[in-house]
Amino acid sequence: MALLKLIPDQTNIDFIGKRMIAFAFTLLLVIAGGWALTSKGLNLGIDFRGGILIDASHTAAVDVAALRTQLGALQLGEVSLQTFGKDNTILIRLQQQEGGDTANAQAVEKIKASLGDGWTYNRSEAVGPTVGKELLKTGIYATLFSMLAIMAYVAFRYEWQFGVAAFASTVHDVFVSFALVSLMGWEFNLTTVAALLLLAGYSVNDTVIVFDRIRENLRRYKTRPLTEIINLATNSTLSRTIKTSLTTALAILPMFFLGGEGLINFTGVILWGIVIGTFSSTYVAAALLLYMPPLTMGKTEQQIAAAQAG
Repeated sequence: MALLKLIPDQTNIDFIGKRMIAFAFTLLLVIAGGWALTSKGLNLGIDFRGGILIDASHTAAVDVAALRTQLGALQLGEVSLQTFGKDNTILIRLQQQEGGDTANAQAVEKIKASLGDGWTYNRSEAVGPTVGKELLKTGIYATLFSMLAIMAYVAFRYEWQFGVAAFASTVHDVFVSFALVSLMGWEFNLTTVAALLLLAGYSVNDTVIVFDRIRENLRRYKTRPLTEIINLATNSTLSRTIKTSLTTALAILPMFFLGGEGLINFTGVILWGIVIGTFSSTYVAAALLLYMPPLTMGKTEQQIAAAQAG
């Protein structure tokens, strides 16, 4: 049985020749992302702004719409509901109450009284605004340190130029995905941070595959121009890149459409990250090597000069 072929074996796309178009598109994404973040900001979840979380199960399936109206009538501020795991288990998120812990405890009791009998409360907790700010700062640091660790590994594994290119590409992917959360108004919480960390790893995985083929070709074709080396490496890994992206997206799509409000930010970031990560790995990351000092990869000075002249 023949293997699925999405890309012909002899594909010869001039990726480097189109790099200015790719750079312009990248710049447009960054500008649009900066506008979204500055004009709309982030819809911070309870994890970061503080609030009340109640995890409860009922003996029967829960009508989320009716329950949202019922709890909204309590006038306790913003109330967010979502089914969790089963259709009889629900997460209730409520904004931080004025008056501190006492007011929060009273709000929890009002909700329980409104819900009535037949409920089992699996968890009930409050996150203060100070803890929320600390979690937000920690989430930002975790994302930044993960990208720096990726850069250090790639620089050590190949040459420092590869590390810089991988870092720039990963920062681009994470930033525009971060901006998408703002643009779509999705809740930014610890789940979103987990999605961004996952995206950083996924993005660099595709980039490293291309870099590995570039290194292999540099050692094989010592006098070829770097532009040819990059095009050859990108074309030869294109089929694998597309298949990997498609199979990952197919696994995420059911969760995006059927996972409910609680998973839309996580799956949305991952799906967008697959698209933008494939684009940056194919068009941006390797092209950045052209604007850095020459790669050696065991070449002599004469071979480097010949490659630059070509």
